Amino acid sequence: MHDLSHLIDKKLWLAPLAGYTDQGFRRTAKDWGVDVLVSEMVSADGLIRDSRKTIDYLLFTEAERPFGIQIFGSNALIMAQAAEFCLRFSPDFIDINMGCPVKKVVKRGAGSALMRNPEIASHIVKECKRALGDTIPLSVKFRSGWDNSSLNYLDFGVLMQDSGADFLCLHPRTQKQMFSGKSNWEHIKLLKQQLQIPLIGNGDIGTPELVMQMYKETACDSIMIGRGALGRPWIFEQTKELQAGNSYGSITIDQLKAAVLAHIDYALQHKPEHVVVREMRSQICHYTKGLNGGAELRRKVNQAKDSAELRQLIQEGITDYAICLS
Repeated sequence: MHDLSHLIDKKLWLAPLAGYTDQGFRRTAKDWGVDVLVSEMVSADGLIRDSRKTIDYLLFTEAERPFGIQIFGSNALIMAQAAEFCLRFSPDFIDINMGCPVKKVVKRGAGSALMRNPEIASHIVKECKRALGDTIPLSVKFRSGWDNSSLNYLDFGVLMQDSGADFLCLHPRTQKQMFSGKSNWEHIKLLKQQLQIPLIGNGDIGTPELVMQMYKETACDSIMIGRGALGRPWIFEQTKELQAGNSYGSITIDQLKAAVLAHIDYALQHKPEHVVVREMRSQICHYTKGLNGGAELRRKVNQAKDSAELRQLIQEGITDYAICLS
């Protein structure tokens, strides 16, 4: 029996978002108080092929703990081999993605496609659990169902529990919804009532107040924040202030600049400069949302040739803009 308190006792998670939650952003979020981090989604097939690019997704620093590796795939034996392979990197848990709605993942029978094949999903969990033994916990992240006519999250969640998952995470949208519409927190509440293992809630958390509201409405054990943290890593620190009964204020221009600059520095420790300059464009787009003159700054950022120019744009470009962020 694993002690899960460091993962599920009212902890704040950063959701695994492909193309965003790399080491640079994860370490930035850690500076702002996030409790639990997860890797970007990793292909089990890629790991078994020993792809260097795939293995890079498994790397993390000690400062990022507790840290989990999320894997995806549709073949139970390959998934089990991948889970066992991940143990070489000493993560704190393994998470199985059964919720990704993206077409290229679904076409492979992975991600949310597994909700249409619960027997295969169950086999995957059982094989991964067998491979991991009692070393580290195993979790499963999934959605409410394939579409509104097949909302099977209750039966699916109980099946994942009975198949050996130590805890679960529910994003209460369907595959057909992708990331549109509104997530249905009632699904989290109902599933929590059916489970004997912990449940993490996820979906439409953009403010500290919504964290408190989700806890109140669903009684989930911890909360995972995804898109609400993009360009706003301070949401974790602000939430903890609110949880402690304190008020929180808007961040300052200096704090915003420091966060972006730290993010750039962290990214440069793990990736080549030309990759960082390219990838930071989308990150900075989120950071500068809500700034007067932000569009012009983003235009210049998209033309930056190196990290020095990128840093200069942040240092000089944000200073004179009025901030409109919480």
